[in-house]
Amino acid sequence: MTRKALPGPGSGRAFLALALAGLILLMAGVPGPAAAQDEPVDPAYVQAVQALAEGGFRDKAEAIETLVELGDPRAGRVLAAMFDRRLFVREDAGEDAPALVIGETDAGDQVVIRDAITLEPLGVVHEDTLEAVGINNRLRRTLQEAIGTLQLRDPDPATRIAAAEALAGDRSDENAALLRDVLEAEEDPDVRDAITFALAQIDLGSDDRERRLAAIETLGGSFEPAVRGMLARVVRQNADGSYVEPDEEIRLAAEAALRQTERNLALVEFALNIFQGISLGSVLLLAAMGLAITFGVMGVINMAHGEMLMLGAYTTFVIQEIFRSVAPGLFDAYILVAIPAAFLVAGLVGVALEQGVIRFLYGRPLETLLATWGISLVLQQVVRLIFGAPNREVANPDWMQGGFELLGGAVITYNRLYIIIFALVVLALVALVLRYSRFGLQMRAVTQNRPMAACMGIRSGRVDALTFGLGSGIAGVGGVALSQIGNVSPNLGQSYIVDSFMVVVFGGVGSLWGVLVAAMSLGIINKFLEPYAGAMLGKIIVLVVIILFIQRRPRGLFALKGRAAEA
Repeated sequence: MTRKALPGPGSGRAFLALALAGLILLMAGVPGPAAAQDEPVDPAYVQAVQALAEGGFRDKAEAIETLVELGDPRAGRVLAAMFDRRLFVREDAGEDAPALVIGETDAGDQVVIRDAITLEPLGVVHEDTLEAVGINNRLRRTLQEAIGTLQLRDPDPATRIAAAEALAGDRSDENAALLRDVLEAEEDPDVRDAITFALAQIDLGSDDRERRLAAIETLGGSFEPAVRGMLARVVRQNADGSYVEPDEEIRLAAEAALRQTERNLALVEFALNIFQGISLGSVLLLAAMGLAITFGVMGVINMAHGEMLMLGAYTTFVIQEIFRSVAPGLFDAYILVAIPAAFLVAGLVGVALEQGVIRFLYGRPLETLLATWGISLVLQQVVRLIFGAPNREVANPDWMQGGFELLGGAVITYNRLYIIIFALVVLALVALVLRYSRFGLQMRAVTQNRPMAACMGIRSGRVDALTFGLGSGIAGVGGVALSQIGNVSPNLGQSYIVDSFMVVVFGGVGSLWGVLVAAMSLGIINKFLEPYAGAMLGKIIVLVVIILFIQRRPRGLFALKGRAAEA
């Protein structure tokens, strides 16, 4: 008996899992993706499928051609199983049992199978009862072509595009002829572009000079990185200085196309660096926004600000675990609860910090720095005692996972995109609170002239506590965002405290507009410097530039005006 072993570990536990999977398949009756199982089966299709296991290789090739002509959507899955040596004949099949089956998965000596004709699940059988349908190299090529043909006729445009890309990898005359045939009947513009592009890749290696020139013209200026390699091979030189391509016209056309392709890829890389820089800038914006209030407005050097980010991230982790255990069906909504929870936790800690320590140290910046630095160490150790030192993973909700691909393979991830939007929304809400709310008016009054504010009946001590709590709460919200792009650890805040101070000082102490511009500028500059200088050296260069800038503009990009600036 000949049988190709399916991948999978052999163990008693795996067998139980496999048996359960087979039982679920039988109970659920899950159809194959190619077709619904309750569709009527054409007798000609049944005869062609059965012929795959009968007769010689020539008979099997004729059966494959018949299946392609019939165009049944189930045929693609059957032929793919035959190509992978997962199409079996059951030796223990009774009169009423299907003799030809597809092996889905296996564990040890047990295999989950389904009917090769109807694709209905049949449960689990022992591997010794199955014999793989044999194929040779010629039949393998026939199968490959047939599978490509069926996929190119699939109703789903994405499947047709994937089939065209797969056929381009095997640059044969048969595949070229197949692509030309389907191109004439294809109506979807995206699929037509994919087929044309795949055909150009095959024609680039053709013996026909006109086809090669047409292929170069099609490929020229492409945003696909693989095209650069293909065109580079055309213009490559041998060791003796001669060109691999003797035809000068083809070579010159390839050189022009290669230059255009490299320009386009450089443009894609530039755009991707801009997005990644804005993404980093949005993280810096969330981290520095709260510091712009506690340091920029109140003048407090809070070295524990990074730990407020950490508290927000760990709050997100706790909310995630609660949803997993209490309401797993609502897991995707956990982050909507984590945002206000992180704001409250970090804000309350900030209020306690201001009432217990900071209010006794106003006007003594050095002592404030040392005290908050010590508090940051205490908070880190408390978190280690509660959650342990190892990193904790926070999962993205389903709606934040994945991304979409732009030209040239550049991928925009949803979690980064949502964080950019989230950072701008938080900035807008903070600006509205400070500008139009009663609390914002009182906060600005206390900041500009504390004695006069007290004479007007404003409780400055209460305003100080709430202001510090607001800045800490915003940092906690920033921790929620940070948890979506990396692991959570007790040292999380230490990675952002220096960058946050740089953003606030560079943008202008107390200016939200300055924080926005500085965060985005530093994020983009860092992303463009990293490929050349490395992450650490890039930060050092940015720090030196900021120091030189502050020498010329001590108050930053957006300096405050009026009594607040004079104070």
